Order: sequence, then structure tokens, then C-alpha cells
Amino acid sequence: MVGRIFILLVALAIASCSSEDKDGPSVPDFGPVESSSSYIEELPVSSSSFDGGIAGSSSSEVVSGALQRDLVKIHSEGASVVVGTNLESAWIKDRPQMNVVFSYDFSIGRHEVTCGEYNALLASPETGIAGAVFLECDNDSLPATNMTYYDAVLYANARSKQEKYDTAYAYTGRISDADGHCIGLNGLVFRPEVNAYRLPTEAEWVFAAGKNWNPQMGWTSDNSNYKPHQVCTAEETVGKDSSFLCDMAGNVMEWTNDWLGSFRDTTVRNFVGAPDGSGLGERVLKGGGFRNASTSVNLFSRGDVYTVTSSTRAEYVGFRIAFGAIPDAVWMGKDGKASTSRMVALTDAFTLQGVTGVYDAKIAFRNDITGNLAFVDFSNGGVPAVIEIVDTIDSYHPDISPDGKKVAFCTSPEGIDGRSELYVRNLSGAGSNLVKLNVESASIPRWKVTPEGDTVIVYVSDAGNNKNAGDFFSKSTWQVPFSNGQFGTPTKLYNGAFHGGVSENGKLAVTGSRLLRAHIEDSLGNLHDTVWYNGNQVCNVSLSKDGTDRTLFLDFGGEMGRAFVGYRYSSHEQILVVDHMGNLIHMARAPQGYSFDHSEWAPKGFSELSASGLAVVSLVNADGAHEKIALVNFTNNTVMDLIAGDELWHPCLWFRPFQSVVGPVSPDEPVLAPESAGVYLYPYYSEAAAVYRLKMEMFWRYIGTSQVLVYGSSRVEQGVVPEFAAEIEMLNLGVMGIDVNRDLYFARNYGLNHSGNLKAIALSLDFDYWRPFNGILDDIIFYPGYTYDRNHNFWKDGIPSQLLERVEYAYSPSAELRYRYSRRGAALAGVGSWDRDGTEVRDDSTVTEERMAYIDSAINEIARLAEDCAGLNIHLIGLVFPQAPQYKNTGSFGLYGIQRSVTVRILERLDSLAQANPFFHLMDENKMGNHDYTDEDAVNRDHLSEKGARKFTGRFVELLKSILPE
Repeated sequence: MVGRIFILLVALAIASCSSEDKDGPSVPDFGPVESSSSYIEELPVSSSSFDGGIAGSSSSEVVSGALQRDLVKIHSEGASVVVGTNLESAWIKDRPQMNVVFSYDFSIGRHEVTCGEYNALLASPETGIAGAVFLECDNDSLPATNMTYYDAVLYANARSKQEKYDTAYAYTGRISDADGHCIGLNGLVFRPEVNAYRLPTEAEWVFAAGKNWNPQMGWTSDNSNYKPHQVCTAEETVGKDSSFLCDMAGNVMEWTNDWLGSFRDTTVRNFVGAPDGSGLGERVLKGGGFRNASTSVNLFSRGDVYTVTSSTRAEYVGFRIAFGAIPDAVWMGKDGKASTSRMVALTDAFTLQGVTGVYDAKIAFRNDITGNLAFVDFSNGGVPAVIEIVDTIDSYHPDISPDGKKVAFCTSPEGIDGRSELYVRNLSGAGSNLVKLNVESASIPRWKVTPEGDTVIVYVSDAGNNKNAGDFFSKSTWQVPFSNGQFGTPTKLYNGAFHGGVSENGKLAVTGSRLLRAHIEDSLGNLHDTVWYNGNQVCNVSLSKDGTDRTLFLDFGGEMGRAFVGYRYSSHEQILVVDHMGNLIHMARAPQGYSFDHSEWAPKGFSELSASGLAVVSLVNADGAHEKIALVNFTNNTVMDLIAGDELWHPCLWFRPFQSVVGPVSPDEPVLAPESAGVYLYPYYSEAAAVYRLKMEMFWRYIGTSQVLVYGSSRVEQGVVPEFAAEIEMLNLGVMGIDVNRDLYFARNYGLNHSGNLKAIALSLDFDYWRPFNGILDDIIFYPGYTYDRNHNFWKDGIPSQLLERVEYAYSPSAELRYRYSRRGAALAGVGSWDRDGTEVRDDSTVTEERMAYIDSAINEIARLAEDCAGLNIHLIGLVFPQAPQYKNTGSFGLYGIQRSVTVRILERLDSLAQANPFFHLMDENKMGNHDYTDEDAVNRDHLSEKGARKFTGRFVELLKSILPE
């Protein structure tokens, strides 16, 4: 689905985008990108917005004029449409049905964007983008396919700019693969309120398509000869006028604008999908294509057989354009809550790591619109999602625990006198295990690990104005132990509310909210209280977390700050830093059009780019809204946007600390290169690469105890469940996609090189799809971790003790994927039947001479692997998975073709191999379609359900027992 991605996102010094002025938004400086095969494009400069003047009065009509050519006006204002379905047999992501009401009209392309249209715009020297891919098409009137979602977004923006509109999509950088396809847009934000070209929302697409829905008349596998056709040539279009929408049900599937979220049995106004990608980052695909049977194409389906992310591309996926603003857009997250505002992560773990040196990071903050805590877990990998902990506790000043698992917060902000409560809860969507500190008042919690190794929370009895010394010292600073989910007994530290932080050794404490006060040990070892910064007004004081005892704060453009900075500035325009004695040593300026608020030190980074320290802040726009959370880098005084929203307060950033990964544990071990060892994944990955990243982590964790390794395709993922074979230590290393070269590569170089405890290796024999130039292996092993393994002979002479930790610490895919494969690598399977998706043959069953030569070569390689296994007393088992028995009534073996007569010869050859080598075994559970796997055993035409996997795994175990020694 996705071509090889050549990305090197290293050391990106990213500056914040300022607010737009009359000349357009300023462009951030990303610094060098050290790969000629990928690059980051500057932020597109938007033209001034204006009304496009789309006219018309009929229910659907062509939009005329030079600006919106080939679009059809859809009069949807006041109308409604049903998305999703209540059919129990449908995928869970398609259920339940939901009603969407429109308060606006929109326009949509009469047909899919063609290859000629795409090349004329994006690949044009006048209107295109440097490095954009040029599509090689047999005919310019064919749909533009093999396009990522991001490619479609760039087309929409380019068309908006060509026709002097503002753009619907804003972003800060573009990442491309080796072929020029865009596989990532950093900081991508969809702006529905803009009158511009864009992709249609799912609701818009369904509303428009439903007017003339007839899959039997479109280009499907029934009549397409398994290839795309020129747009508007299907039988459905014959005799129709130019207002007829072509190819909605067939030709190619189509991108929509929406993130894939959940539906609810309710009515939503102006629905625009989920607010973010929620980890895995799935997008909504609509319609059918040339390879789908007409009977399987419907209006409610939201995707493909495989997971569809923004960087997915396939020869059967294209897009059509839409135009028009969406007023008061409503998003609905996976929690089923609808909202007209949203919080969006503007960076990802890999970009953040380029500055901090750390992948594993979390940020917590207050959503001041709701009063709830929210957070982003960047260590979750994939598309970072903002998660809000929803309850009735008004939450301020969150601080994340040293282990990253909990968050402390209080119920009153800095600068406000009076009672405050302090709580700790799990840093999770549920916010479970909520506990309250039972004291009269506690405010501004800060986690700390004492020199003795105890975890404590420092807090103050009152966080009000500290200008009056008498009032200030009537308050106090306290410390309370926290362990096993419970508070201990509080201990008073000082008179005075020093809520800006206490140093590790307790010899320095600071506070702000009017005066910059410090409790400090002098050169004689005496503790005393003082006022720094010449008594000028300050706020948002924070003591550093790196042992340097530096203090940062915000001021109001006072005399002392102006003298240090060298020019006049406005309130909160500068972050100022003093040393441990209160001397000014540094400043950083807010981006143009913004001021700072809620400044806090971040933990020490592990990159030269962050050597001088990092801080997190809220960025306040000219209207006073706290619309972003950003990272300030004092090494180069840059500001990097992290999160966008309406009112984002009190950010706290946490990094997972390095443990033993900084060096070898013994002189005999190699020093592992952090930029290579265990780095099996980068962002904007294919799903297959992400799953292999997880499987490699499992491999290194369990190889010392694994007795059986199983390699292969998604048929293996879902069909072999180690949990059903408790008496045998088994690991499922199957990954979606069929590539026999990939499976042989990993079985030989990883499995056999670490065969001390192995008794058997199994491979799925998916010969129905074996073909040259598959390329899945190349798309996986280009990541540096695989090269590093190969250069070290796959660690045949000994696995470094730190390798697993390196893998765990490197870039990781989403928690959703981790959960899916949490059963020793087996995927969680659904329910269905053999004919759930139809039983069409996706490829011509006729086997070419070239393809047959490839199959013969693959069998030869399997024979050689079997010989090598025999030399190590390891059994090699070839698995043939059952497919829909309906294929018996065709000339094809299964989904991907190959004549049944040819299949018989292949099976005979494999059986002969088993007869010749007692260490090779053929387990054919398809039996040319004459198997006993019922509908309940299947998810679809070539995958097993949970029940079917139990049956298959049970038979596999029985075979193992019969061939393995006691």
C-alpha cells in the first residue's frame, strides 16, 4: 500500500508560527534536513479570503465560471443524511447509524480528480509544489490514484491558492517519500470555517452520493477487468447531464476529509468527523472501486479491508474535491462527545525527540473551557491525540509524577487567595484512582524525588498575592510523601508559600505572583529570605528541574527587564531567567503576535539542541486567548508549537528518564548507537512497518524462551493464537501483507540465528499472492535498526543486554496497535462469515510464466531453509490457511487468483518436499476448499475468526506434539 519512506527527522529546530497578518503567516525555520529523498516544505502562504459567489437554485447543478470548474452545487442547507448503519453484520466502525443535519450548502467535484488535472496543478512549475510527484498515467482522464491523504490535501490547497482563495489546511512542514508522495504534514490543522477547496466530509460525501446511488451501474469488479477507467464513462453516466455525479459507487475508492471516529445514535449538526487521529490515525474512505464486487459496495462503509491511515496509498484509491466553508463545525471523538471546539496536537514524538532527545514524553494541561485536565501521550506513537479527563473537579496546575503514570493538581490557580484542594489521579482517559489530600488547603503541587529516593509532593497552603510580607509568611510550604496510591503525613518545610519550586537539596525555594521571592542558603550556610529582581512585578515563577537552580519567570516590561533585554517590550513578551543567586542570565522572546503565560521549566533534555534548557508555555494571541501550548528552547531561543485549542492553561511536560541505555553494562558489550540500535520505525509509517516494530520488540523480549516462531501474513496474525497453546511457548510474528521474501528473511536471519530454545518455525504458504516485485520487505528493513542488526550479524554471537531497552525506548506505534497484538503477537479477530466481503477474485487467475518462475524460486528457498532447520534439529512447517469454500465453484484457488490446476501442482511439490525432508511438514487446512471451517470460523473470505483461530491453532499444536520430542 505505501512505498518506501526515506525520512531523516533529526535535530529540527522548529520555530513557532506567528499569527497571520496582512502579508500572510510567517514561515518557521526548520533547519537542515539530511536526506535528499525527503524534505520539509515551508508553510503555504494563504491569499485573502473572499466569497466565491457560487450560484444556483436546483437541487444539484454544475458550478460555472472560471473559478469553480467541474463542481456540482449541492443544496443541503436544512437537509439531513444518515451515516453509518445498524446492521449487526457490519464492521463495528460502521455502527451505529447517526443522523447528520446540514446548515449550509457545499459543492463537490462531478468526478474524481483525474491524473491530468493533478499533474497540471501540482506538478506545474507555476502552481505546483517543489518535489511533488508527477503521476505516470495511461490516460489523463483516468482517476489520479496511488495518492496519500496528504497528497490530496496539497492538491486542495494548491487549487485554493491558484484561484485566490484562502486555504482550508494549514501546516508547518511537509515530508515526502522517495517517490515524491507526501506522507506527513507537520502541524496539520483543518480549518472548516474557511471558504476554500478541500476534501468532502463523510456526511457530505454520503449525502451527495445517495442521490444517484447504483453500484450495479458503476465500474466494479463485475465489469472493470480489474483496472480503473476514464471518469464519467460508466453505464450509470450514459444519458446524464453535467450535474450528474460520476463514479461515486465505483472506479476508485475515495478519500474524505474526516478522521475515523465513532458514531452515536443521535443527531449531529455539521459533522466533520473525529477531532484527531486518536493514536492509530485512521481516515475515512468511501465508495467502491474497480476491484470490488457491486454487491459488496454500500453507502455506509468507511474504509478498506486493511487499516487506512493518512499515508496509505493504493492503486484503487483516489479522491474528489469539495468547496465551501462549514460553519460551526462539530467534531465527535471516540468517547461519543460532540464539540464545536477541539484541541489538536501540532507535533509528534519524532519531531519532539529531534529537539529533546526523548521519544517518551507526555504533556498535561488545563482546558479552561471545561475546567478539566487534558493530556497528550507522545510515547503512544502514531498520531498524537489530546485526551480530556472529564469530571466535575475544577483542575489547575497539573504536575506529572516522576514515573509518568499519575498527575497531581489543585482546585485554585496561582494569585488567588483562599482554600484549595489537592488531588492525585492516574494520567489516563478515565483518570481513575482519584485520591484527595486531607488538609485544610493545598495548592500548586510539584512532584519531587528526595535525595533518599522517596517520592513526595511539595505544595503551599495558599497561592495568593505575595506582595505583603506579613501575609506571605503567614502561609507555608509543605511536603507530603506519596506511594502506593496514597498520601503520607505532611511535613512543613518553610514559612512562606514558595510555590515556584524547591530545589533537590532543599536549599533554594522560589515563588512569584507579584514579587520574585527566594528562600536561599548563603555562602555561610545560613538560610534566609530575600526578594530578587529589584522588587519588580513578576508571575509564573518556576525553578529548574536539572539541578542548575535557575529560575524563570514572566514580568510586565519593567525597568530591570528592559535594561537586560536592551529594548522596551510588553507584558509577558519575554521569559526571563536568573541564576541561583538571582542574577539575570537569559531571556527568550515570544513569537510575533503572541505573549507568554503559564511558563514552567521542562525536565532536562538529552540533546545538544536542548543543552541550555526547555520550558513549556501557553501562547496568548492578540485577543487574549491561550490558543497554543509551546516549547521554548533556551539553547537557540526558538519556540515550537505543541498543541492548539481555544483556552489551554498550565502546561506540564514530562520525559521518561534514561536508565541503562546510556552505555554498556560490561566492557565486553558494544556501545549501542542510539540513533540506530532498535530504531525499527519512524513516524508516518505504514501499518505493516508499525506492526513489525512491535513484533521485533516481542522477538527480543521472548526469544530466550520461545519454542515456536510463526511467520507470515495477516492470515497468521489472526489464525494462530499462542494463548490457545498454553503448553508450548509460541510467538506469532505474522504481519499483514503477503511477501514470502520478507518471511524467509526474518525466519532465517532472526529465527535461526537465535535458535537455542527453538523447536519449530512455521511459515504461511500464501502462494496465491506470491509474485515478483512485491517490495514489502524493502519497505520494512530500510529503517536503521534492521541495518544495524545486519551489520552486527543479527547478534548471532550474543544479544546485547541493552538491545531490548533500546527498542522499547525508540519510536513506537500507537497503544491501540499494542493492544491489538497483546496476545503474544496474535491480532484480535472479529466475527463474520466466508462471504462477508464477497468472494470475488481480485486478480486474474491465469499465472504468467514470470510469476510461476517466482513461485518455483520461493519453494526452492523454502527447501533450503528446511535443510538448514534440519541441521539444527528444528522443524519447519508450511501452513496453508483455509479460504472461502465458495472458491471451489470458480476456476481460482482463492482471493488472489491462481488457477486451481496450477495450485494442485504446487501442493504436490510441497508434499514431495515433506516426503524428502523429515523436518519439513505441510499443514494444508484449505484442502482445495474442501475444509470443515464453517461460516462461524471466518471473518471474511480468507481470514479466520476467533473461533476459527482456536480450531486452527489446536490442530497446529497437535501437529507439533506429533513431531516434536517429548
